[in-house]
Amino acid sequence: METQRPLANQNSKQYCPAMKAKPQKSLPREKLLQRIWIDPARCFGKPCIRGHRIWVSLILDLLASGTTEREILKDYPGLEREDIQACIAYGAEMSRERYVDVPLEAHA
Repeated sequence: METQRPLANQNSKQYCPAMKAKPQKSLPREKLLQRIWIDPARCFGKPCIRGHRIWVSLILDLLASGTTEREILKDYPGLEREDIQACIAYGAEMSRERYVDVPLEAHA
């Protein structure tokens, strides 16, 4: 018969202080998705972070490979935390096979 292991507590070596961290507030999904843009004349028309030529798929690939948000922000100093969240929100919408209305950039 197996014995049950107690849950980790603050005195345990298995305790993770991040588990007690308060969740950070984020922008509503609609506001996040406004940070994504598509311009057929740039980056082969792929979804990018607004104002940058950084593909949404690049950020998602970095996150999937284990790169932390902090590392991405260090490597791409022009980005903000909300830009990374916007990429995740966009990816989530696409995985639902929903249409995301991202306006095309107008050229002068």
